[in-house]
Amino acid sequence: MFLSITTTGTPERPATDLGYLLHKHPGKAQAFSTSYGKAHVLYPEASPERCTAALMLEVDAVALVRKGKGKGRGGAPDAALAQYVNDRPYAASSLLAVALSAVFSSAMRGVCNARPERAAQPLPLRIEVPALPARGGPGLVRQLFEPLGWTVVVEPVALDTQFPEWGDSRYVRLELESNTLTLAEALRHLYVLLPVLDDAKHYWVSDDEVDKLLRAGAGWLPEHPEQKLITSRYLSRRWSLTRQAMERLELVRLAETDDSEVEEIDNAVEAETEEEARPTPLAVQRRDAIIAALQASGAARVLDLGCGQGQLVQALLKDVRFTEIVGVDVSMRALTIASRRLKLDRMGERQASRVKLVQGSLAYTDKRLKGYDAAVLSEVIEHLDLPRLPALEYAVFGAARPRTVLVTTPNVEYNVRWESLPAGHVRHGDHRFEWTREEFRAWAGAVAERHGYDVEFVPVGPDDPEVGPPTQMAVFTVRKEKEAKAA
Repeated sequence: MFLSITTTGTPERPATDLGYLLHKHPGKAQAFSTSYGKAHVLYPEASPERCTAALMLEVDAVALVRKGKGKGRGGAPDAALAQYVNDRPYAASSLLAVALSAVFSSAMRGVCNARPERAAQPLPLRIEVPALPARGGPGLVRQLFEPLGWTVVVEPVALDTQFPEWGDSRYVRLELESNTLTLAEALRHLYVLLPVLDDAKHYWVSDDEVDKLLRAGAGWLPEHPEQKLITSRYLSRRWSLTRQAMERLELVRLAETDDSEVEEIDNAVEAETEEEARPTPLAVQRRDAIIAALQASGAARVLDLGCGQGQLVQALLKDVRFTEIVGVDVSMRALTIASRRLKLDRMGERQASRVKLVQGSLAYTDKRLKGYDAAVLSEVIEHLDLPRLPALEYAVFGAARPRTVLVTTPNVEYNVRWESLPAGHVRHGDHRFEWTREEFRAWAGAVAERHGYDVEFVPVGPDDPEVGPPTQMAVFTVRKEKEAKAA
């Protein structure tokens, strides 16, 4: 995929200043590795009168699929083929927008120490994109770019020039010209609107995409007549993110109208938030208790058995003491969500070497789980039918046999304190049972005795003097003599 930026100049203000503004020397062809391929920056022409910088992104479609293996949602065979045979290497898309941000990051922010006055001035700009997917056609292209001060020339690309009766494809050839925009403004327009026109993000859209949109849209998006369409498409039509972005854009618009700061407009909500201390969610208290117990045990290599959507794995990754973290779950869907939560496809090599997600059932022995310092079963056992607990017990305590095992489970006695929980109901529809403190202690004590562990019990959450804590945790530690015999 290809994009070019051209400017003209005078002897006093040479066009080759474009090299300073882009932080790329006109006399060199440079290559940069990105998450999705290799980006090349070169200058087909560079003179004081006229200078053109070109960005070419080589996308390896096969490598892109292999990198994301195990992270997709699957699909029909034709969908699988489409991952390999597609327009990504050729047509401008969200991948090109990512490359723009990575290669020209300083230029997008308007930073240029060598020519600061030029970075702040409008330039005569001409931008060409030879192949751009445009879902909405040439009319939508004009609706998006013309309100921003661009003169737009957009030509549909025929499906096949030999058969004009077949009509036009969804691709267009785009030329933009302006004398009123800075280079930074131009790049930010492209960064947002290229994926909007393609109407497809080729990577997982998470909460941080809202911040990216608002940063790139600062100064133009709050007043754009197609603000809602831009926001919705940029965020892949995720309703919750779109609503969040629209609310923040409205605050920006109101602040600009009143010539005030956003914080002043939104101060009532902020003040209320500061006055009301929100209780820490039980899930967070549970993770904190687990991490504290793991730290106290000295564990470095940890198994999260039944890791679900990866919340605990994500928390463990923040502590460098945990050098290897393996999340195990029987659900491939849960592992896919965990992978997205952890951003495994964008994680740095060093961090990625610390974490692994594997599919597996805790009802069977698995040699991959042997040799770890600690294992965590957080809110897992209550999802199993009682007759299957002995199989899990042997797989974890007998076969895998980590030095430390942490097991958390709801304390059913505390359920009377949940005002929203009807009497006699369990906390989750998938819970097969919920134990009292006595029942949990009896089970844990028997497991420890059978497999040579000592066990201690730790309350998680507020420890009610009558009904105990909402969550109960057992900390199993291999007895020293048993550990010596095993060695």
